[in-house]
Amino acid sequence: MKLLFATGNKGKLREAGGILGENIEIVSPAELGISGDVEETGTTLLENSRLKAQTLYAASGLDCFADDTGLEVDALGGEPGVYSARYAGDGHDNQANMDKLLRNLDALGPDIPRTARFRTVVTLILDGKEYIFNGTLEGKIAHEKAGCGGFGYDPVFISEAYPGLTLAEISDEKKNAISHRGMALRNMATFLSKYKSCPLDEDDRQDK
Repeated sequence: MKLLFATGNKGKLREAGGILGENIEIVSPAELGISGDVEETGTTLLENSRLKAQTLYAASGLDCFADDTGLEVDALGGEPGVYSARYAGDGHDNQANMDKLLRNLDALGPDIPRTARFRTVVTLILDGKEYIFNGTLEGKIAHEKAGCGGFGYDPVFISEAYPGLTLAEISDEKKNAISHRGMALRNMATFLSKYKSCPLDEDDRQDK
């Protein structure tokens, strides 16, 4: 099975490939000559995920999926949330985003809780129908960046599963096993394995 993934992020492509396995061939829009970013005008992760998937499906006519992920920090009232990728501006600058996040938390004082979570929503369009999958990873924000792996906010996020390390300090294999996107993609992979043998009914179009 071939699926078009609505991203140009090499880290996301690598992560998705590792989770979905060799039976699913993942291709990027660039590999098919499809260019241009989708403007994320939604106010929720679900809206942006659906918007990206629908836009790519309209452009290609191929089975495809898209994700939107947000980092929610409790002390900041849930920020950066849906604006995580452009928290410091429209340039999707990961370093600037992390620097702004750390500054905002530091400004609240040393004793504030740094609890946070990643949320991912994946929209799959398969045979023209939409299916939604979700994933969440609980943890906290580190006081400084650490690690050279991963992407996005990984160098400042410490998961509950590995309390002494940021996501950027653990292997891709360990991260995929616990990550928010990994959870959503595994839900999608389980669905696909069932779908190939017997297409599901309308009531099964969203994971519970």
